[in-house]
Amino acid sequence: MSFLVDGPMSNDRQHSTIEKALELNLDPGRYGTFAEIGAGQEVVRWFFQAGGAAGTISKSISAYDMQVSDAIYGDCERYVCRERLEAMLEYEQALTRERLTPSRGDTSSFFTFADTVSARNYHGSNECHAWMGIRFQASPNEDDSVIILHARMRDDSNALQQEALGIVGVNLIYGAYEMHQDPAVLVGSLLDSLSTERIEVDMIEFSGPAFEGVDNRIMSLHLVQLGLTGAAMFSADGQVLQPSEVLRKRPLLIERGRFKPVTHVNMDMLDVALRKFSKVCGDNADKIIPIMEISMHNLVENGEVCLEDFVSRAEVLATTGNTVLISDFPEHYRLASYLSQYTEQPIGMAMGLGTLRSLFDEQYYVSLAGGILEGLGQLFKDQITLFVYPLKNKVSGEIENLGDLVLPESLHHLFHYLRDRNGIVPLEDFTEQYLDIYSPDVIAMISSGGDWKTMVPDCVANEIMQRNLFGYSHQSGN
Repeated sequence: MSFLVDGPMSNDRQHSTIEKALELNLDPGRYGTFAEIGAGQEVVRWFFQAGGAAGTISKSISAYDMQVSDAIYGDCERYVCRERLEAMLEYEQALTRERLTPSRGDTSSFFTFADTVSARNYHGSNECHAWMGIRFQASPNEDDSVIILHARMRDDSNALQQEALGIVGVNLIYGAYEMHQDPAVLVGSLLDSLSTERIEVDMIEFSGPAFEGVDNRIMSLHLVQLGLTGAAMFSADGQVLQPSEVLRKRPLLIERGRFKPVTHVNMDMLDVALRKFSKVCGDNADKIIPIMEISMHNLVENGEVCLEDFVSRAEVLATTGNTVLISDFPEHYRLASYLSQYTEQPIGMAMGLGTLRSLFDEQYYVSLAGGILEGLGQLFKDQITLFVYPLKNKVSGEIENLGDLVLPESLHHLFHYLRDRNGIVPLEDFTEQYLDIYSPDVIAMISSGGDWKTMVPDCVANEIMQRNLFGYSHQSGN
């Protein structure tokens, strides 16, 4: 289903693209350069069409030839990449400020908008995506602030892709000037006049004085919340990542969880699965990316996402040194499908026995015409392996593994088929003492007191205590 993403409103209605371009043109305080490569000059065209373009445009350039582009912006391995975009923004903005500051630096806020694009080729065989950004002064004589985003075009023709990119570009420039005080609103405005069926924005990053205090992890979360992308990714140090660049052609090991907080069980599960998965990957084992993934539905409480809770989880995840993925895929088969579009290498999913049991619960597949067969068929259609961690029965105290999994008789053949083809693999060399750890118990102890520090890695415990996360308080001595 397609839907329009609501942006800021004026007089109870959304500004059209041409109105945004005209408003900027009529403001003498915004002035700058447009540098566009790869899909025509679709953004600057809106400003020319709106009228009064001389009030906004100091220069428009399209360095299409690779040698010309290299001569201006320096050598680059790829032409549609972040590095090229940043080089364009830095070079053109420096030139604009050098040439125009003496004459109008006290009255104008200078900007450079740039994009480098791979639009649909004649054969339709290329990846259709774009890097786009703006480097701008929020007010005259201020240091530059920067917004960088990555977009994937979904239209099936070059002309429609160019049109969509033009609209996103105008929205970005308008948002940078009119909404930089509220980046979340800016994010929501990026697809004004567009649907999510036409454009996906899977990465955005804010920096500079206009965005002091902005947490780009939260901005990534907003992308997923608003449906602008199915998943967002950031590194352990909080840097926003562009998924296709990180995941491309790499073996991937995913552990799904709430991670509230990260416990010894979470880390042991990932470590044990990584050792097993490395054998599956053979010579490519050193290229495996371990990823800790949180589904949006695990961040929702009382119908809303608590940003403070999200940041708390992100902070403790960061201490583990792993890449973090936030997705809008509660179903495992949808997550597998998303990851499979970026790599042909094996994909492993580490999970507990209880999670595996839920995968064979037919009620979770009632929305699919083919029911559980269709859901599991989609999950295992690529090189997907489930690595299953045991659990301890709270009543009997016995350790349960794959051999103890109880399923309806009608599913026995399906389960054994998947296991026989090594789609489902048990994890054996786990740490037995960790099986008594349950995250809800840890959370309760953090806020009320108890020996919770023995249940989480030292790095996680230190982070919780230093930042007073999850209800921990120095004063209470929890």
